[in-house]
Amino acid sequence: MSKNKSPIPGVKPYNGPAGGWGALKATAIAVRTQMDAFIAPKTLLNTNQPDGFDCPGCAWPDKEHHSTFQFCENGAKAVTWEATKKRVTPEFLAQNTVTELLKKSDFELEGYGRLTHPLSYDPITDTLIPVSWDHAFSRIGELLRDIPSPDSVEFYTSGRASNEAAYLFQLFAREYGTNNFPDCSNMCHEPTSVGLPQSIGIGKGTVSLDDFDSTQLIIAIGHNPGTNHPRMMGTLHEVARRGVPIVVFNPLKERALERFTDPQSVIEMATYSSTNIASSYYQVKAGGDAAALKGVMKTLLSWDNERGDILDHDFIAEHTQGFEAVVEDLDHTTWQDIESESGLSQADLENVAQLYANSPATIITYGMGITQHNKGTANVRLIADLLLMKGNIGKKGAGICPLRGHSNVQGNRTVGITEKPSTEFLQKIEQTFGFRPPYKHGHDAVNAMQAMVDGKAKALICLGGNFAVALPDPELSFSAMRTLDLSVHIGTKLNRSHLLTAKNTFILPCLGRTELDVQALGRQSITVEDSMSMVHASSGKLTPASPLLKSEPAIVAEMAAATLSNSKTPWMRFTESYDLIRDMIEKTISGFDNYNQRIRVPGGFRMPLPAVDRVWDTPTGKAMFSVFEGVKENKSVSGDDVLRLVTLRSHDQYNTTIYALDDRYRGIFGRRDVLFMSEIDLISRGLKEGDKVTIETVSENRKLQLDNITVVSFSIAPGTVGAYYPEANVLIPLNYIDKESGTPSYKSTPVRVYATKDLVA
Repeated sequence: MSKNKSPIPGVKPYNGPAGGWGALKATAIAVRTQMDAFIAPKTLLNTNQPDGFDCPGCAWPDKEHHSTFQFCENGAKAVTWEATKKRVTPEFLAQNTVTELLKKSDFELEGYGRLTHPLSYDPITDTLIPVSWDHAFSRIGELLRDIPSPDSVEFYTSGRASNEAAYLFQLFAREYGTNNFPDCSNMCHEPTSVGLPQSIGIGKGTVSLDDFDSTQLIIAIGHNPGTNHPRMMGTLHEVARRGVPIVVFNPLKERALERFTDPQSVIEMATYSSTNIASSYYQVKAGGDAAALKGVMKTLLSWDNERGDILDHDFIAEHTQGFEAVVEDLDHTTWQDIESESGLSQADLENVAQLYANSPATIITYGMGITQHNKGTANVRLIADLLLMKGNIGKKGAGICPLRGHSNVQGNRTVGITEKPSTEFLQKIEQTFGFRPPYKHGHDAVNAMQAMVDGKAKALICLGGNFAVALPDPELSFSAMRTLDLSVHIGTKLNRSHLLTAKNTFILPCLGRTELDVQALGRQSITVEDSMSMVHASSGKLTPASPLLKSEPAIVAEMAAATLSNSKTPWMRFTESYDLIRDMIEKTISGFDNYNQRIRVPGGFRMPLPAVDRVWDTPTGKAMFSVFEGVKENKSVSGDDVLRLVTLRSHDQYNTTIYALDDRYRGIFGRRDVLFMSEIDLISRGLKEGDKVTIETVSENRKLQLDNITVVSFSIAPGTVGAYYPEANVLIPLNYIDKESGTPSYKSTPVRVYATKDLVA
């Protein structure tokens, strides 16, 4: 992007570092517009404290559990957005029809504030009307009992739900009779949950924060920490300042990976200085990560053949299987294909290989730029392969680090939110609760929506989230939601999925992470698991937004009690004290020994990670290398005019929650209708910055397009374009997924871009 002032409205190049005074200003604006000025400082200082609440933003862990300032700009936005003084009242809803509200964006809808009453959709007036909790639970239970097959009901979970709420939710669904558990992980890190168990025996990362203190190299692939996991910036800042190389692979130049000013550094703030984060930055083409990884591996193998001391042969021999097949595949993979598909030169990848070969301890971090591809699982396994080649798993300062988004998406999976439960878990459920759960695998997110499209799903119960908006292909998804007999949404604010009303729709308002939760036996804490498998307590302190709010565990328990007529499960006892829920988790899931005692220790405890001790829970008892044959894309979607679309979150955004319309670090202000393109791709298409374009998905079956989008020149890999999520979801076909994990390919959709006037002509 030109350093001169842009003539395009809302486009203003940003040349400063990430963080710094800009972050403090943005935090101050969020506080001023959302919260009471007197309670805001104390609330923010309770974030991530031993007796406070866990940040509802990202899942990056806390290094210290006694810090006085452990929140970041986007964490502050998440807190103030939830703790807002704004309210959605019955009077407001009476004056605004659902049809009119649905015309609003999610930004506008959530901006109205917190829900205060349980609501039901009234088709006669086309409005949401307040109802009593008793009526809501009774009617939901009646409707669920009337559905002939439990497998016609989908139970969706957001990653912000606590361990306690998620555990009760899965228990409810399984006693009801289904394993249909679409959840937000299906749309982001499912390739991690599928791929890593095949490679190392567990679907979680193997590093701790302490490993970052001793690592000698970080390779960061496909993530933007300044926006999506901002507390990680403190860790990267520390690593960079001690001179450790940080190699970045990412299609876009992201400011936080280039330069960062720590708002908690007096010296950097006072001197307006910053720290360079990436020591080298490689702009890989979207979908080219597998080729880049294979290029690094091919180089290492070649050097090892010459010298014999590059790879860790003892580790490979003792701890792994399948290496010979990898060697054969790399021998047959050509540099021409690697360079063509990755967009990087052989020299670039040899430079990375040299750093990796020289490092005694390497961490590889990755995000949705790796997983949200039609080969996402293969990408994850290739990262594991690269680490295994030098024994970088189960070693101090080394390991694999998937960057989870929501603050408890990993915990939800640990406590049973999965459509593919293990036999051992189901047997323990049966032994503990006295009912036989279903053993047949259920639906993930895409399968659940496809069941709605096909008319097979009859009901959707959502524990948080914005289900339809988060999924791709709203042309199919939105209309399918309206065909349901029942939809139930547990949430804190309105979103568009709530307004895609079924024959019967209920919206049940819950407490937020920041709010005081008092049950029959006193003040309660919930627990979450961060991205490094640390489980710790969280306890809100704010007065609830409405006296009518219930906690998520209480809502799930009461809904289950109203539905399951002959249940022996003590649902209402679970609402008295969450210690009782944790006792049940301890009985049915390994790793939670002395659960209630250990969460009362600041910092909590770490879940077992056998791979850290080089114990491989795979069928062979070894870590398994994988073979991803070739690197070429499907020829049916290739061509000189075909680009790869990546969907992006703005800096003022967390998943589908949009805090404001700015994307400061990318120089976009007050708008989201833009397409980021490289100067090379603009020139080759006869376009210039500011032109209006139409983006059209390359698809044999359906015409998917997004019109009147303004082109912005940006530092992005040629052959790759970027547009904002969820607006660009209209371009992602529902069935364009990673076949192994079911994750939608939000980051590698083939598209063509036309000047709007040319397409009309």
